[in-house]
Amino acid sequence: MTPPPSGAAPTGGGEAELRRGTAYAFLAYGIWGMFPLYFAALEPSGAWEILAHRILWTLAVVALVLLVRRDLAWIRPFLSRPRLVAGITLAALLIAGNWVVYVLAVLTGRTYEAALGYFLNPIVTVGLGVLVLGERLRRLQWAAVAVGAVAAVYLTVAGGVLPWISLSLAFSFGLYGLVKKRVGASLEALHSLAAETAVLAPVAVGVIVVLSLQGATTFAGHGVAHTTLLVLAGVVTAVPLLLFAAAARRIPLVTVGLIQFITPMLQLLVGVTLLGEHVSGRLWFGFGIVWVALALLTFDSLRAARAARAGRREPPVEPCP
Repeated sequence: MTPPPSGAAPTGGGEAELRRGTAYAFLAYGIWGMFPLYFAALEPSGAWEILAHRILWTLAVVALVLLVRRDLAWIRPFLSRPRLVAGITLAALLIAGNWVVYVLAVLTGRTYEAALGYFLNPIVTVGLGVLVLGERLRRLQWAAVAVGAVAAVYLTVAGGVLPWISLSLAFSFGLYGLVKKRVGASLEALHSLAAETAVLAPVAVGVIVVLSLQGATTFAGHGVAHTTLLVLAGVVTAVPLLLFAAAARRIPLVTVGLIQFITPMLQLLVGVTLLGEHVSGRLWFGFGIVWVALALLTFDSLRAARAARAGRREPPVEPCP
């Protein structure tokens, strides 16, 4: 998964473009929401092997698309900008960490903790905007951050341990978005994905080599279906990202932000109903606190968007003679 760009806006084209963009967004977030089923089907592969295959096959998919489109002219200018390369490298490391923690959560029967992490992510993103970018929050946004902090403290106390999976996912994804906002805006979504997976490819190859030496790989020893599922990791990763990029160009950021809650809701439902995970009453109460924070953020976003539209409709004030 990747966070929405900070300045996404519809490109025009009227209602048809808005409907198309909304459909793309629902498809992207719907696919991400069903990821637990896919990763659970990859057992007995471990989290590190899945990460390595996800990186390598995603790179293969985007490289094929770039070759078909003859879209390689951006590579040399990209490599000539060390600061951009460093930023993309940092973003790649953050998203790789996010991926491996998420897969580990699914494989260990803790999909609900992953879902909580993505529920917390918008609150973490808002907090990072204040602490790092010096952004100013409206009252309801401050209230949402405060309620989110209360939820994190409650879940730590109620669970008896720090909810490290949820916090790792929320902060790694939030920091990934922050880095992309700082240095990645000059790259298109496909170019950025290609650069990030290319940076991670040597690490992925190293992981495969180490696992092979330990006799711990599952790629070729568990049937054609298992091998095929690992190969499809590239398509499964790239397709929702490209759908999301197409959506973000067509619909307002507020709409994107609201639709994104489909993903953790689906993850939670899949974990509880299809993967048989148990969520205690205390955890459900913690989820409820988080949902209060998200409701505050959603209401504030809708109100701000409504005010912005009203401002655009107001006739301009005529200057005094």
